[in-house]
Amino acid sequence: MNVNWKRILDIFVATLLVAGGLNWGLIGLFRVDLVAAICGGLPFGETSVLSRLIYSLIGLAAGYSVYQVVSLKGLEQHWRFRRRKDAPAVTAEHGAGAASKTEA
Repeated sequence: MNVNWKRILDIFVATLLVAGGLNWGLIGLFRVDLVAAICGGLPFGETSVLSRLIYSLIGLAAGYSVYQVVSLKGLEQHWRFRRRKDAPAVTAEHGAGAASKTEA
């Protein structure tokens, strides 16, 4: 069985980032900490071992994502950020829009 661990890790990281983003949105808008509520109905601002573990995983996922974005390999892999070999180079005098226009 061929398992693509990199893809599984990327999906897990994306899931953690979405959960963390939603949790911070709830904290900012409604002062509701969803992670604390799931981890035993803790009052706002209180933590348990489980909630600290979840927060730590979310932090590690964010760090991993920053590493992926900063590294050129990460940009190429995630967003296919490569210029085609046959694509014309864009110069400052022509601007970005000029390279994509076709002649009539």
